[in-house]
Parts: sequence; C-alpha cells; structure tokens
Amino acid sequence: MRSVHYSDVSAAARALLRLPEEAREAQCAQMMTQADWADRFVGRLGKIHPLWGNGTLGDVACSKGLAAEPSFGNRDYCCCFEIVLRQLRQRLWSAPGTGNLTDQQEK
Repeated sequence: MRSVHYSDVSAAARALLRLPEEAREAQCAQMMTQADWADRFVGRLGKIHPLWGNGTLGDVACSKGLAAEPSFGNRDYCCCFEIVLRQLRQRLWSAPGTGNLTDQQEK
C-alpha cells in the first residue's frame, strides 16, 4: 500500500460509513489488503489495477462508493475514522522494519 494521507483515511471512513456497523471492521481490512495488492500490481506491471486503482487506500475506497463527508460531530463518521486509523496503526506496527510506511514507498 502506498503512503497513507488524510484524504485516504477520510475516503476509507466514508466508504465504511455506507455499511452497517457490524461490517465495517472486515471491510476496512479488505480495503487495506486490496490497496496492497493494487500497489504490487502497479509495481509489477506498470499500470493501474482495473478494480482497485493505483495502490492508495483512497483509490480502493472510491471503488466502493463514498458517503458524503460529514463533520466530526457525526458519531458514526468518527467511529469509521477511528477504525481506519486503528487498523492502519496495527498494520504499521506489525510490519517488519521500522514500523512506518515511509516516503520511500511513495511513487
């Protein structure tokens, strides 16, 4: 997965917001896996993945459809945003190496 920015987290949270609460954790994990696969696809073949885009979490989220972005006063949006950040943190800390998605991974 390419480096993650605020816009990626926001897009992923908005994709999760469209789902029932009980489906959000699994969908978030799936989106991150798909972003990993898409990034590898781009690196290997030099072209954008036909379903999941360029390897960013935001591209994968957009392929799922996004809810309108509410403010952080929206409880469900805050919960979705938190899911994305928590799962991202878990992936970073469980990955070998420095535990960071670094700028060297940006393309």
